[in-house]
Amino acid sequence: MSPLYFIDFQKCVWRTAFAIAIFCPILCVPSVILAQEVAPAQTQQKELIEKLAKAISNTKWTGSFTVTGDEANPKTESYEIKDAQYQGDDKWLLTARIAYGDRDVTVPIPLEIKWAGRTPVITVDNLTIPPLGTFDARVLMRRGSYAGTWAHGKKGGHLFGKYEKFERSDPSVKDKPSP
Repeated sequence: MSPLYFIDFQKCVWRTAFAIAIFCPILCVPSVILAQEVAPAQTQQKELIEKLAKAISNTKWTGSFTVTGDEANPKTESYEIKDAQYQGDDKWLLTARIAYGDRDVTVPIPLEIKWAGRTPVITVDNLTIPPLGTFDARVLMRRGSYAGTWAHGKKGGHLFGKYEKFERSDPSVKDKPSP
């Protein structure tokens, strides 16, 4: 073996070691940082979900809605969310009392609540609620207020208002869904 080969080999080893020393932190550190950030993000999401379930259970929602083409005459609306249960994967089950027109029913409503950052958005896609009909809606909630859009068949419009906690007269009595 010639001494020249040994020097070339030694330069190659040093270059490789140098390249590893420079590029390994560049390639590895971001994945380590991302792995460390996943746990806090999951914890924050869990806290948001728990906070939302408490914030909207036992609430009365009062406000107005408009019908597209007749926005100048908003109509009043009132709902009660008696219970909000997180089911996983953005899916929730709300037990709600819905009263409008000559109808007043308490029904379980399976729906999605998506997140726009830290802001919850009720997401209803073509959901049939017997005996009320089929609905589509996006309703944003923020600091005790709500606003969004709705559709029921060929009609639709905007809705907005406030939601507040109400106290049950007897917490041991659970409301049963309407037949």
